[in-house]
Amino acid sequence: MARDPGFVLRYLTEVEELAEDVLAARQQIVDLDVKRNRNREALRALHKDPEPEGKAMVCFGNMFVELPKARTKEMMQKDQEHLDEEINKLRKELRVKVNRLYEAQGKAELKGFNLNPMTAEEMKLINRILEG
Repeated sequence: MARDPGFVLRYLTEVEELAEDVLAARQQIVDLDVKRNRNREALRALHKDPEPEGKAMVCFGNMFVELPKARTKEMMQKDQEHLDEEINKLRKELRVKVNRLYEAQGKAELKGFNLNPMTAEEMKLINRILEG
């Protein structure tokens, strides 16, 4: 059964583009996760600092700035929250991209891939039910 070369080429191009989107999203998640871990380490170092008052040197691009430690912690915590939100958003988008890729390849949708973790409130309710 011979196939039209144009159809095969379009199909392979579409699958390749979808695969590249998935790989790019995964790499972006990894990059943001590395940044989040560095940020977490810096926050921990500030938290452990025996001298809570004073100033800390902070790197902005290619420049170091001396800021009060309290302001630095606040900025880093906001950045940490922003990174968490961005990573979660990318992970949700990745699920959709992977499903589109599987659909284009003619494979079945991944089972259990769209699961979400339970919230703390939901866990408390489950524990109450299980305790009796």
